[in-house]
Amino acid sequence: MNSTELRTAFSLAFIYVLRMLGLFMIMPVLAISAQHYPDYSAFLVGLAIGGYGLTQAVLQIPMGVLSDKIGRKPVIAGGLLIFAVGSLVAANAESMQWVVIGRFLQGAGAIAGAIMALAGDLTREEQRPKVMAIIGISIGFSFYLALLLGPLVVGKYGLSGIFFATGTLALLCILLVVFVVPNGKNIAPRGDTLPIVRDLKILFSHPQLLRLNISVMLLHMLITLLFVQIPVFLIDLAWPLSTHWKAYSIVLFASIIGLVALMSLAKKQQKVVMLLSVAGLALVFAVMAIDHSSIVYLLIIISLFFTCFNYLEANFPAMVSSIAPAGKKGSAMGIYASFQFFGAFIGGLLSGSISQYVGNQWVFVLASGLCIIWLLLIQGISATNRLKRYTLKTINQTPDLALQQLSELEGVVDVTVVSDEQVIYLKADGKHFDMQQARRVLGLQE
Repeated sequence: MNSTELRTAFSLAFIYVLRMLGLFMIMPVLAISAQHYPDYSAFLVGLAIGGYGLTQAVLQIPMGVLSDKIGRKPVIAGGLLIFAVGSLVAANAESMQWVVIGRFLQGAGAIAGAIMALAGDLTREEQRPKVMAIIGISIGFSFYLALLLGPLVVGKYGLSGIFFATGTLALLCILLVVFVVPNGKNIAPRGDTLPIVRDLKILFSHPQLLRLNISVMLLHMLITLLFVQIPVFLIDLAWPLSTHWKAYSIVLFASIIGLVALMSLAKKQQKVVMLLSVAGLALVFAVMAIDHSSIVYLLIIISLFFTCFNYLEANFPAMVSSIAPAGKKGSAMGIYASFQFFGAFIGGLLSGSISQYVGNQWVFVLASGLCIIWLLLIQGISATNRLKRYTLKTINQTPDLALQQLSELEGVVDVTVVSDEQVIYLKADGKHFDMQQARRVLGLQE
């Protein structure tokens, strides 16, 4: 990668990390730290933890489309400003209701699509996957960092300290956008980075993608549901909130070992491991519904949860990318992200409501039952080959004969022509596909 691409990758990844820290850091602490509010309830805790997901889900695609009309940087800076306002509202809140409002505002800064599109604009085709991978890794890193930092920050500065810190960091990120992130030069073809409105209806009903979208919704519903409960359990087991980071560090270390084992097994049995992971989640919640009265027992169960969660979280996006038709990855990923965030909202809402009005053991009974239904759903997901995507820019309209010859080349699985962008998208098996041969078929200079 050249200097511009490196600057793009790391500056946008840094912005992503700081923003996601602000969304995630309250998850491991809010159920305990919010107890001083006069209107505290399990229902409002769940709504505050998952509330950001609703506005993220609703605005994810519109904000991405808006960035195509008014520019990437204005949308990213505007989203960060909205996020900062939401953080400051929550930091100054004197009731849980205002914390919830602040969280909804935080989520309204839905800039993920615009960030990915800007990354595409600033990178060459052959380097784009590396840049996207760096940003993708930063998202996972931010979640685990949030689990460790949340209890430490709230122990020293309180809940408002978390919100003030993340609001300030969001404002600093605006300076990064303006002065550090390069300006767009190479306008990348939109199909593989941005949602395209005309594609959404077709992709919403795509059978394989729909199963994956529902899967990620359930996955994020479960993790949000879990974090309305886990901090309370640790307190009941005589672990002060300021020490919860120790429990999470043990869990994360153990789950990484488990993830490596699952990924090794998945090389030969991808679908089997996917089914085992969902079955593992069902087991976790079934066991927690029965008993969670020992710290060793609880840490083992949560480690199993994160092992299964990490595997599914890492592999679902790759499956969406592989299944999505050529030139429609941006739309498929936009829908996927909306389902993902909506799942976080539903998880918080259900967990808080059921805990308050029925009892927390029924949260786990519901979660385990949903995992069993989920197992039936994903039976219909076909194992996917990791196909590569290629983009060919053309100058004139491509003859039908050339397109036919292109589709018949060895390794080519899917061809999509977007005339108004003068672009041809290919999805192909990289082991057998010859890019130079494709260029010759289209009459392009090598």
